[in-house]
Amino acid sequence: MRIPFFSRYLVFVLIAILAVVGLILSLFNANWLWLAIPCIILTGLGIYDMKQVRHSIRRNYPIIGNLRFLLESIRPEIRQYFIENDTENLPFSRLQRSIVYQRAKQQIDKRPFGTIKDVYEKDYEWINHSMHPFHITDTDFRITVGGPQCKQPYSMSIFNISAMSFGALSANAVSALNRGALKGKFAHDTGEGGISKYHLQGGDLIWNIGSSYFGCRNEDGTFNDEKFAEKARHPNVKMIELKVSQGAKPGHGGILPGAKVTAEIAEARGIPIGIDCNSPSTHPEFDTPIGMLKFIQRMRDLSGGKPTGFKICVGHAWEFFAIAKAMLETGIYPDFIVVDGAEGGTGAAPVEFADHVGTPLREALRLVHNTLVGIGLRKHIKIGAAGKIISAFDIARTLSLGADWCNAGRGFMFAVGCIQAQVCHTDKCPTGVATQDPKRAKALDVDNKSERVYNYHRNTMRAVGELVGAAGLSHPNLLKAHHIARRISPTEIRLLSAIYPEFQENDLLNGIYHSRLFEVAWPVARADSFDPNEQMEELMIKLNAVYRPYTATTIPIVPEEKNTSST
Repeated sequence: MRIPFFSRYLVFVLIAILAVVGLILSLFNANWLWLAIPCIILTGLGIYDMKQVRHSIRRNYPIIGNLRFLLESIRPEIRQYFIENDTENLPFSRLQRSIVYQRAKQQIDKRPFGTIKDVYEKDYEWINHSMHPFHITDTDFRITVGGPQCKQPYSMSIFNISAMSFGALSANAVSALNRGALKGKFAHDTGEGGISKYHLQGGDLIWNIGSSYFGCRNEDGTFNDEKFAEKARHPNVKMIELKVSQGAKPGHGGILPGAKVTAEIAEARGIPIGIDCNSPSTHPEFDTPIGMLKFIQRMRDLSGGKPTGFKICVGHAWEFFAIAKAMLETGIYPDFIVVDGAEGGTGAAPVEFADHVGTPLREALRLVHNTLVGIGLRKHIKIGAAGKIISAFDIARTLSLGADWCNAGRGFMFAVGCIQAQVCHTDKCPTGVATQDPKRAKALDVDNKSERVYNYHRNTMRAVGELVGAAGLSHPNLLKAHHIARRISPTEIRLLSAIYPEFQENDLLNGIYHSRLFEVAWPVARADSFDPNEQMEELMIKLNAVYRPYTATTIPIVPEEKNTSST
């Protein structure tokens, strides 16, 4: 038989009794108040717990029920500092964070006693080295961005700061990033929040233009040519990037609450102070692939011919193929395309979007690269890539899959002091990086952190040089997919070139598809619309119903048949 005394109210009853006993004893000795007062406070808390209706557990377990919420609030910190192992990616492992901190602080980034990774584990990757390595002395690796329609090509580093807006990051964080970029001679993407005075510390800028056209908008949110031209021609602005979608939340717009629209944010974005501002999920200036390319050409002309391109997180393959076909039809080429993987995450996003929307970087990058090769335009268009890029090996692998340069967001956040507290959306960042609270942001010393940004970039580039040289290559742009190997199982290894086949120039134009995705999606893409043509549903049914391995280089499209179905 259960003893009633040992019920869910036991702690509450005992504390209430101690409160009464403490009060009685305090009549004889005041020192008993040290017992009575805390117990009275806890008794009051217990009474409140039983009367409140928000949390059932507190009503059933007064006083001790609050421990659940206390422990839950500190769970991330407990896990990060005491429980997680060094290789657990949540979203970045301790090893990944440590290598940034060490390189940013000029500390030793070597590890004794061998790797802690299981080299026989599925998905383990490595770069194959050469028996005659190449010694690289100059690790300031650069590429030139600017196609045949560009008048002011830009020589940029192969490793740059990804898009993060002032408003998402604090003023001190943005200043530190830009000063570090100035010293290291690499580029700083503004994010879609406009060019703030904190971006203008002397570093090279990539001006990110989102659907709200912050910094170059009319009052109704449409694009303003004059405002754009004035800022685009600023000497610090080296490239223009149209943001079509981002990896953190592709296909999702948002609202900037008026309470967050301070005078400084309003100035940078060109919006009224204290008024809610909508960021639509689509661009008001275009709704077709051809319209998008014409808008890119318009911005390029207004900027004085600076490299102009777009950033995309790949979704429906036929939509990107539609853009490619629009390039062929109009003869308008973007100077670059930035592929943002779904694993990107500097922007706070709904959980479903962060976890389940968008194509991851490797597959998306390979699709974009192969498409441009397949239509014969890869030589005119450079490709940037972003998505959990931290180390020299991350850069090498990404370049091997077709990128010309890499962007990092969270890596550079770590360099300025981010500890992955994952409270960016609460305005309570403990290190002053992702907050607009001036008191919190003041803790971030711009001079110190800008030096760390510079160190992280420089030391990572040195590591890239060592890695590339070990592979027997003289420059990272010589990396190809066959240089990287991946373990498929404990007994099977494949080169990335076998996992992600390489297209040859003009393959798509010649009807050579190499993969079922291209076979399905390329023929149905159309330059005048992001929607597929009317054959899409029927073609998908046929190809999904009859799967066959490829036995030839040219895959014929299943011929359209007359609809014989009846209702």
